[in-house]
Amino acid sequence: MADVPENAPEHCPGTSSDQAGKSASCQGCPNQQLCASGATKAPDPAIAEIGEKLSVVKHKILVLSGKGGVGKSTFSAHLAHALASDSSKEVALLDVDICGPSIPRIMGLEGEQVHQSGSGWSPVYVEDNLAVMSIGFLLSSPDDAVIWRGPKKNGMIKQFLRDVDWGELDYLIIDTPPGTSDEHLSIVQYLSSTNVDGAVIITTPQEVSLQDVRKEIRFCQKVKLPIIGVVENMSSFVCPKCKVAGKCKTLLRN
Repeated sequence: MADVPENAPEHCPGTSSDQAGKSASCQGCPNQQLCASGATKAPDPAIAEIGEKLSVVKHKILVLSGKGGVGKSTFSAHLAHALASDSSKEVALLDVDICGPSIPRIMGLEGEQVHQSGSGWSPVYVEDNLAVMSIGFLLSSPDDAVIWRGPKKNGMIKQFLRDVDWGELDYLIIDTPPGTSDEHLSIVQYLSSTNVDGAVIITTPQEVSLQDVRKEIRFCQKVKLPIIGVVENMSSFVCPKCKVAGKCKTLLRN
């Protein structure tokens, strides 16, 4: 859960739960008295800070997938490049897949580092109008594993949204990890005051992927996140003339 402290015991009900500080699992927790007082149920002040920070971003788009390996990060990179092909638009790509950051490699930015200034973290620029931020820029090696529990990952996502100095943007593309996990709840919560345009969901034609994408759609519906569209990646080409998928005799003849 997004509201479980890092030092909380197993089966913590979460700081915003009605059982916070009262359930049996809260016994012995260093946060029990604070949770029981109700102070933890106040809105996270970071939500307002992020809202103010991203108020100069016109469009915010999340890229989701029900499972890994469907081309979500590749789609995010292509979408960012396509939008940035209009030199009059300012575009940014934020990789919040904390444990599997692939955007630096896809964008050809491996080995790049992030610099900090008085106004926050400076993103890495692919083009003059295309900025990128990923935890991959903070690792000493691309092979380093990020072995973090939920609260620490959520803290990094919060820091990315609040502390990166994007400047004024036309589009912010957010590449998320696969599934409907703790990080997704955090992203939706932190962006709740920023008027997110919606989500693009990536899937593949296999039934296993389609089953997972249905769960992703249910997630979006439950958290009231608009769905911009569903992209079926790695699908067969269907000939517009003979309507045959795969190898087409019409195309082969021509």
